[in-house]
Amino acid sequence: MLHFITGGQRSGKSRYAQKLALEKSSNPVYLATARIWDEDFRQRVERHQSDRGPEWTNIEEPLNISDCEVTGRVVVLDCVTLWLTNLFFDHQEKSVDEVLEKAKTELEKLLEKDACLIVISNEIGLGGHAENALARRFTDLQGWMNQYIASRADEAIMMVAGLPVKLKV
Repeated sequence: MLHFITGGQRSGKSRYAQKLALEKSSNPVYLATARIWDEDFRQRVERHQSDRGPEWTNIEEPLNISDCEVTGRVVVLDCVTLWLTNLFFDHQEKSVDEVLEKAKTELEKLLEKDACLIVISNEIGLGGHAENALARRFTDLQGWMNQYIASRADEAIMMVAGLPVKLKV
């Protein structure tokens, strides 16, 4: 089962995903993809961690998400945007298409683990066009990956102002 949850920053994606996971399992997995790059972000991560209780198994994996042993578990993958950021900057010499294929392959390997995946992503292309080529390349990558995940998902939700809007059921 693949649940896809997307939306803007602070739209309620993580809270919704965590609630869904706890409805499905008494001991879900939180697969965090973030790298800590400054003190402000460290505090955000710590706040997210403290919001979750001891029933969560936390796994931190910034790149190779399919290496995580999650077979048979309910897993919140938070988040695709940070994971893609890591892939994008670790493979700057590659084209957007090459990074996209790498991400798709990695996601497919994770889907083979027969887990219930709740995948969180961001809709970053809803505003104006990015002002530089690097940001435009990343926005393209994010948009194409979101489309791919949504096409594979059993359910897709867009969070708006803390409210889930069903896109695909």
